[in-house]
Amino acid sequence: MKKRLVAAVLAAMMAVSAFTGCGSNSGGNDKANEDPAANKAAPSVKKEELSGTEITFWHAMGGVNGEALDYLVQKFNKENDMGITVKSEYQGSYDDSLNKLKSAQMGNMGADLVQVYEIGTRFMIDSDWIIPMQSFMDQDDYKVNLESNIAAYYTIDDTLYSMPFNTSTPILYYNKDMFKAAGLENAPTNFSEIEKMSDALKTKGKASEVLSMGIYGWFFEQYLCKQGANYANNGNGREKAATAVEFDSNGGALQILNGWKKMYDAGIAPNVGRGGDAGLADFSSGKAAITIGSTASLKQILEDVNGKFEVGTAYFPASGDSDKGGVSIGGASLWALDNKDDKKAAATWEFVKFLVSPESQAYWNAQTGYFPVTADAYEEPVFKENIKKYPQFQTAIDQLHDSAPEYCGALLSVFSEARAVVETEIENMLNGKQTPEKAVEKMASDINKAIEEYNLVNE
Repeated sequence: MKKRLVAAVLAAMMAVSAFTGCGSNSGGNDKANEDPAANKAAPSVKKEELSGTEITFWHAMGGVNGEALDYLVQKFNKENDMGITVKSEYQGSYDDSLNKLKSAQMGNMGADLVQVYEIGTRFMIDSDWIIPMQSFMDQDDYKVNLESNIAAYYTIDDTLYSMPFNTSTPILYYNKDMFKAAGLENAPTNFSEIEKMSDALKTKGKASEVLSMGIYGWFFEQYLCKQGANYANNGNGREKAATAVEFDSNGGALQILNGWKKMYDAGIAPNVGRGGDAGLADFSSGKAAITIGSTASLKQILEDVNGKFEVGTAYFPASGDSDKGGVSIGGASLWALDNKDDKKAAATWEFVKFLVSPESQAYWNAQTGYFPVTADAYEEPVFKENIKKYPQFQTAIDQLHDSAPEYCGALLSVFSEARAVVETEIENMLNGKQTPEKAVEKMASDINKAIEEYNLVNE
């Protein structure tokens, strides 16, 4: 196992260095999706044996989200009757948290429960560090009414590897006052509609910018999902580990970049920087008529707008007129680490059940804006009060329910590095350094090289 952990960490390092040069478009090795943790059994420990057990929980929630999580941890510590104590430790960003986990595992240390962002899923499965949540659920005969489109992302071959916790989708935000002044009733559903309404928004709506959209790899992935196009081969890395991207050969990436570049050249969608929040400030200040952002940004946007105009929400737009796909999720999930300590593992499971209970999820949603991962939370008074106060959030729920599990997105071993590549090449395209065709070619080449090196080290 130690050899595998070393290989996993070395592969991550090699993947980063791979992006400094131009790699070849290779199929890599045809490594089967042999998930080493799939058949790990959860421990059978009686609850009365857990008294005095302390577990460590690593998370990446700062600010108000961190405060809400701390409240839940303290509530569990105070109210659980099993004598379990959870020690909660903030590890920084998602990347920081995963990197610290890799370093800790190299030294045979680590947490008992760790929060990992969705694009770390394939890496965590490959690592052999974890006990699947499915094992705990089967052992405990535990039933939870998870939202199917959320559970689908973390499920492979009917095995739920991690427990969804903080989940979001991207949506479109628009300035209803500008739209009304421009004589527009409905929000746009695709790039073409944004183009058609741009003149009215600028002249009558007085918008300085039409679309303020950050350069973000997650948005690129969502535009592929809206097309129903795969990001990677082998069923988006779900049938077995991906060996190459597919977005170049299926035309999905070029459709996105051609549409994006067209809007940029027309002065409709200026370059506002990289990252999912890059476009939000221009919208909240009243400069831009439309922005794209996470559902988890809703409360912050409403707070920043502070009544200056009415904020509307709509489904994430498509890049093409005929796209009929859906959206995938973002956010993070909870992973139980296999530390060979049955009591700690059993105590971890008790804490996980508490975090995904309807009551906890309704509170989490109200405080953070993330989705409740269980539909039963919709019946909680806290949730009903929050949706009444923030009716714009209903858009996110409707969009999630209108998206099919088949659009749940890809699993990729080097996803965080891949996102950085995508963002760099889109930025280069917008800055006139390359054509959309060359940008797609470079994306595929660099990402395929990283996948190939990862697979070679971990075969």
